[in-house]
Amino acid sequence: MPFSENVSGIIDDIELQRTYDKAILKHRFLDEITYYEKKRDDTKKYYNVFRFIVTTGSILLPAILSMGQMDPAKLPRHFDMITYWCSWTISLMVTGSNGFLQLFSLDKNFFSYSMVVEQLKTEGWQFFGLSGKYEDYPDHQSAYKTFSKSVESIKRKQIDQEFSSGKGNDKKKKFDFKGEMQKFAQEQNANLGMTNAPPSKQIEKIGTVAESIPTISAVKTLVDSVPQVKDVVDSVPKVDEILKETASEVVSEVVEKAVDGKKD
Repeated sequence: MPFSENVSGIIDDIELQRTYDKAILKHRFLDEITYYEKKRDDTKKYYNVFRFIVTTGSILLPAILSMGQMDPAKLPRHFDMITYWCSWTISLMVTGSNGFLQLFSLDKNFFSYSMVVEQLKTEGWQFFGLSGKYEDYPDHQSAYKTFSKSVESIKRKQIDQEFSSGKGNDKKKKFDFKGEMQKFAQEQNANLGMTNAPPSKQIEKIGTVAESIPTISAVKTLVDSVPQVKDVVDSVPKVDEILKETASEVVSEVVEKAVDGKKD
């Protein structure tokens, strides 16, 4: 006997102050269970048929092809033509059935509909018996709104999953620009030692960081790796001194700005 027929009598015996609440339970709750049970059964039928074809064909196809390796003198007449068309038909059926399974997502839909049916039934039995999440309610009338909300929540999640290919609950996390900027500033202050440090320590830390910048070594490596550039650079006198002087000027400018900012 269907679930709706079994539960219909229980709904009639429930004490609810408003008579239309019982009608809502029958035309919303029971109808949803009947609807998803039908979709589950229809999906299950096609799912089982296509899966049976794929499984059976995957077993028969290698067996038929292996029979063609036997001595032709021991095989029946026109056996090669029979095996050719049999293997072609089985391959077509297996490929088509597997394609339909993937196209209509029969496996996912079958599992999804089955889960929704069981969730609705469990929610209904807990409401009728005032157990589980409803055990703190004194009567069915006080638990009615919570039950209706739960049923609609299950329905909404199913719709989101069905029409978004199972990605209804996947929400992209928004980029927190303000938080990332604060985190970056804190990391920079920690690395440079700028938080609650005297000016002398700040200047020393800036100098250490500046010296760790591999500008000169990187330029030398690049120059040495390219012979044409190396010949041109060798013709220019005091290249190392020029690079060091430039780096020194940059560091001095950074230190002066740091000191001036601290004084202000």
